Amino acid sequence: MNPNNLTKEYTNGEVTIVWQSGKCIHSANCVKNNPDVFHPKEKPWILPEASTTDKIIETIHKCPSGALSFYMNDKK
Repeated sequence: MNPNNLTKEYTNGEVTIVWQSGKCIHSANCVKNNPDVFHPKEKPWILPEASTTDKIIETIHKCPSGALSFYMNDKK
């Protein structure tokens, strides 16, 4: 596995954010659009509990590289 192409998942229980490091072009759209969730200088750098699911999805749709995607979690 290429350490420069990691895939990580972060969830707030309702939605899971998927980040693929190899696709990330560091446009910072995520940080500009949702600074409560995206903290590039911290680990973990994505804190999905800090925002609403709708705002997270809206932010992910603005990612120009496709490095960020999401899926809805099954409600059980």
